[in-house]
Amino acid sequence: MIKLEKSFYSKASMYSFFAVLILFFSMWVSTSNFLHIDMALLGYMISSFIFAIGLGIRMSFWLYRKATSRVASRSTENLFDKERLKRSAKSIFRTLIDNIILQKFIFRRGIYRGIQHIMISWGCLISFGVTFGLTFGWFRFDLIDPETYQVVVFNIPTMTMAAHGLFAELVYNALNIGAIMVMIGVCMALYRRLTNYDVKVTQRFEFDILPLLILLAVTATGLFLTISYTFLDGWMHHYMSLTHQVTVVIMLMYFPFGKLFHVPIRPLAAAVPMSYQEIVKVDTKACKGCGQPYSNDDQIADVQAILKAQNIDFKLADGTYLSDYCTGCRRRIRVMKQMNMEAPMGDPYGPVNTNNGIHISGFGKKRSEEFYGMDKKAREDSKEENEHEPVSR
Repeated sequence: MIKLEKSFYSKASMYSFFAVLILFFSMWVSTSNFLHIDMALLGYMISSFIFAIGLGIRMSFWLYRKATSRVASRSTENLFDKERLKRSAKSIFRTLIDNIILQKFIFRRGIYRGIQHIMISWGCLISFGVTFGLTFGWFRFDLIDPETYQVVVFNIPTMTMAAHGLFAELVYNALNIGAIMVMIGVCMALYRRLTNYDVKVTQRFEFDILPLLILLAVTATGLFLTISYTFLDGWMHHYMSLTHQVTVVIMLMYFPFGKLFHVPIRPLAAAVPMSYQEIVKVDTKACKGCGQPYSNDDQIADVQAILKAQNIDFKLADGTYLSDYCTGCRRRIRVMKQMNMEAPMGDPYGPVNTNNGIHISGFGKKRSEEFYGMDKKAREDSKEENEHEPVSR
């Protein structure tokens, strides 16, 4: 492998070369030795190969990052661990349904944003699937008789379908369906980004607005092609097909290096819950301060390894690391350090008595009379006083 790497300028170039080689081989197989290539899609095919090179380079650099490399290694290790096989399979399936298909993590931020995101994501996935499938010849439709098509996948004849049936119409218009979904989602996103002042403060044109405009140009020109040959007798079809091809090429060139790069990355996030899932008393880590379980052994080990690889040292005087403590204990340690006081071990939620007499409540839990040593009778008397106290208007 090392000798092979020396034949290339970098690992990224080597991975990109193999990505193109695999695509080229799959195209050779699926098109029956390049016999069934659609020359009308030649421009899309060339830009798709360039897209594969760019994506390979960007994915390589992404995987070179310390954090990404560590998480990927941990995920691979846990995936092939026989003892965790059942847990891992269940976790991947649940994450696939919740985060990839239903995208619940977006709907938690709001119904509007959830609909907007699911329209764009699934519209893009449908469009990419159909476009790449036709461009590389992974599937095609052979005419058996005037009323019947046969679907050929990787040069293997599969199902047949009626040329004018409902299923055939859905297949013919798959790109249109995907484009309409993307257009609805993009319009919703643009409206939100142009009218929501909280979003306008933090957004950047080249990162947040430009990809939406590119997607809008691709979908608008693609849908106009359908309108042209369906309702306008092919008016402006040739010029719009070239315009659409240009917008697609621009989108494919921008894709690996812009915000759209998260589309192929997001499915890989299904491995994160698999790696850092917790089962109480099996692989949970206890806090060094209060003894309460607060995280996963693997996750804390990875955090410490990543920080060490980047020469970031959070080692404390007693030999422990900041990541060995729960959130409440970390806040307490931070405050005590800022006040130049030794961080006490024990209950991280109790009050802190400072050197200057200031009484600070506990960290991480709601303020309570219990923190101040009040007895039961005193708490009841205080509660009665609060209940009978008149409410000011």
